[in-house]
Amino acid sequence: MGITQTGLAGLGELGSRGTDPEVCDIMDLLHSWGVELAVHLQAAYGRYEGLFGLASTVADLHTAFFCFFPVWFHLRRDAALRLIWVAVLGDWLNLVLKWVLFGERPYWWVHETRFYGAEPAPSLQQFPITCETGPGSPSGHAMGAAGVWYVMVTALLAMATEKRCPPLLYRLLQVGLWVLMGLVVVVVCMSRVYMAAHFPHQVVAGAITGVLVAEAVSKEKWILSAGMKKYFHTTLFLTAFAVGFYLVLRSVGVELLWTLDKAQKWCARPEWVHLDSTPFASLLRNMGTLMGLGLGLHSPLHAQNEKKETSSGFKMGCIIVSLFLLQLLDGWTFSHENLMTFYLLSFGKSAVALFIPTALVPCVLHWICKGKREDKNF
Repeated sequence: MGITQTGLAGLGELGSRGTDPEVCDIMDLLHSWGVELAVHLQAAYGRYEGLFGLASTVADLHTAFFCFFPVWFHLRRDAALRLIWVAVLGDWLNLVLKWVLFGERPYWWVHETRFYGAEPAPSLQQFPITCETGPGSPSGHAMGAAGVWYVMVTALLAMATEKRCPPLLYRLLQVGLWVLMGLVVVVVCMSRVYMAAHFPHQVVAGAITGVLVAEAVSKEKWILSAGMKKYFHTTLFLTAFAVGFYLVLRSVGVELLWTLDKAQKWCARPEWVHLDSTPFASLLRNMGTLMGLGLGLHSPLHAQNEKKETSSGFKMGCIIVSLFLLQLLDGWTFSHENLMTFYLLSFGKSAVALFIPTALVPCVLHWICKGKREDKNF
């Protein structure tokens, strides 16, 4: 007898889709509390809709790859590498956990649950970023925000230590940065509940998991000196494991894309259904990012740049040009008609996004500066 998604979910998210009535009742009660909180946030903090929308957008790993990474790469190389490894491995783990936990999302659960019986279900607003298509547990936004900010905070504290910051000032900086990170994560978690994209327990689980992943990955020294073979083999392994896990679950009767049908059925507007949030789209973007980092670090262009001294002005120029080019690249979107083509183009775009700041921009700016110096000497 095949294992259904309902049966497997009895092992995940405390059986929110399981067959044990008592466990289902517990999860329904937990979900109902989450819906009540979402309704309260939407009613009481509606004026902060823009802030919550911004928080969800900034918490997306897209911001880490297209904004944070170029800055850190030219200011502190080790922090930039940790940021990418934490983001990619964390999001990969998030994908696997979502396939196991089968978490519901508020915007469709409230329409399908029998918890409210004959009573009318609470009315939840939806927004353009509400209708994500993957399972809900744990929250990828909360997990990514916690992991990325953990890396950045620890990097800033390490820089302060190297600069021999006075003990009192360092202590104030330490407290301030950790409080700032806490506030950012809390706002991100609130935004995901406000947008009816996640239940509270899902964002809490995501934030905790994100910090644990960041702490574990940051301790690994090999990521700072990994060769091209390591990048290639890691990308291949993570992709093969995820695809293999998907096929194994499918072979025993588990439908892992069940959430796509629910998103298309219950999203208020069809154009709000984000196909780029499907599990395989996320997987290919992350694998492209990791491969792009490896290609950039081990390309002949980067090798030439490493032999040349770089001033603060040059680094700032690299950051500005990289951010500009990445914004242009970000405007390149693809059709969703052919999913295989969409996935491959997403992989390539993500790889190029990391190659630009690591190899292309520094090489071009070095070439321009060299030409100007030769003209002056002439």
